[in-house]
Amino acid sequence: MTRKCPLCRREAVKDGNKFWPLCSERCHLIDLGKWLGEEYRVPAEPAESEAGSEGLPGADDNE
Repeated sequence: MTRKCPLCRREAVKDGNKFWPLCSERCHLIDLGKWLGEEYRVPAEPAESEAGSEGLPGADDNE
């Protein structure tokens, strides 16, 4: 199975490639650096407001 590497757009072969879906160790390290540098983000639900935390343990610590 082959596809284009999402970073460099070169052909990445799945068989025997421990860096799949990336094409090489170089692209793997670049991708890891982007995750560690927080260039990629995973969407999350917005944090609850303080008013929504009533009744939870520790909610009155700020008073």
